[in-house]
Amino acid sequence: MQRLIDQAKRLVNKKLNILLHGESGTGKEVLAKALHDSSLRARKPFVAINCASIPESLIESELFGYTAGSFTGGRSKGARGLILQADGG
Repeated sequence: MQRLIDQAKRLVNKKLNILLHGESGTGKEVLAKALHDSSLRARKPFVAINCASIPESLIESELFGYTAGSFTGGRSKGARGLILQADGG
């Protein structure tokens, strides 16, 4: 765990993506939030995404958004994707 924290401290303010993976309940989201809160991006939005909970047929529209009328059951004004919502954060 200490090695993970040391690596995270070195990478947190670099312009790169950090992929956290592991078993359910191991604290991935807690670590991601801690990294975000201790970074230069802390004032920007933090958007946690549990991809396993999004149906495969909706993953694209959830991540990238959609325009009005794109599909039945969508919001009448469309929706911004989660990636766009997290921009800069």
